Amino acid sequence: MDIRLTDCSVRFGERVALHPLTLALDERRIGIIGLNGSGKTTFARLINGLVKPTTGRVTVNGLDTVKDDRAVLAEAGFIFQNPQHQLIMPIVSDDIAFGLKNRGLPAHEISSRTEAVLARFAVSHLARRRVHELSGGETQLIAMASVVVTGPKILILDEPTNQLDLRNRRMVAATIDALDEDTIVITHDLGLVEAVERLLLFHEGRLVADGSPGETIRRYHEVAGC
Repeated sequence: MDIRLTDCSVRFGERVALHPLTLALDERRIGIIGLNGSGKTTFARLINGLVKPTTGRVTVNGLDTVKDDRAVLAEAGFIFQNPQHQLIMPIVSDDIAFGLKNRGLPAHEISSRTEAVLARFAVSHLARRRVHELSGGETQLIAMASVVVTGPKILILDEPTNQLDLRNRRMVAATIDALDEDTIVITHDLGLVEAVERLLLFHEGRLVADGSPGETIRRYHEVAGC
């Protein structure tokens, strides 16, 4: 991955969500942590253009998130904190095929790619299941599969283990670890980012730590007062 922010800031009205930041990211596994309202999700959404910079510039693999917004959305897929909001169609296989149909792919390719991603995530048995019948862990896997099938090079996962029990958390964590795509994980689940190559800590709209997981997590405990 090649992500570059140049003097980038974000304001929502009078509120500064992210103070000016210049940063380059090129590791394959990156984590982002911080207290609620720290700016971490705003930062992550800058990367695929869901949030536009108020000042400065963001590029993703050479693409400008403002000028090349559609290409950036294809380059960096985003899995939301509430993945059920991401599932549009009532049947699992139809939901995974939805993004491919929007790209105008032929039916045989849609079918083969859908079957392949279901197998890759070990959820082929869920193909005809109704999405509202899925467990929390299954919902997260299907949301990931629905994004991965479209071929992004980067996956951004916002709180992927949020509200999951231990069994489902382990299943989702193992799936993330096995992904071929470059990943950026925003989380309060510190165990999920203990082995990333680089961990960023945001606090009150500023990047306050950037380094190894051990160093950054120690700083997080200082910031959180625990």
